[in-house]
Parts: sequence; structure tokens; C-alpha cells
Amino acid sequence: MTPYEALYERRCIYPIRWFEVGEAGLIGPSLGHQAMEKVKVIQDRLKTAHSHQKFYTIVRRRELEFEVDDWV
Repeated sequence: MTPYEALYERRCIYPIRWFEVGEAGLIGPSLGHQAMEKVKVIQDRLKTAHSHQKFYTIVRRRELEFEVDDWV
């Protein structure tokens, strides 16, 4: 699952089909600003998920000692 699908719960629509051939437009600063805000939200959510997973593994971690002839 891609981060986009995780965030919006749907597949990504690529910008290739947004414009017709020969059509050109300038990307305004507001569109760039919105994209940067969305990237920041995705990064924050990925950091949160990573910290939850790391905490879970640390809690479950324990020292294991094995002797010769132990069945593992």
C-alpha cells in the first residue's frame, strides 16, 4: 500500500490525464503550498506509525539464553 492510499483510502490519480495534449498551465504558489502541507501531514503520520511499531517491539523484546541441547 502506498502512503497516498494509506492517507486517502483510495488509489492515486496520476496527473497525466489531467490535461489534454497541447494544453499547458502554470502551477501557482497555492498549489505548491497545498502539496507541501500534504507531504508534511504524510510525514507526520508515518513518524507516528513508526514510533508505535518501535514501541511495540521494544516492549516485547527480551533476553534469551540458550544452552547446549535446548530444543528451540
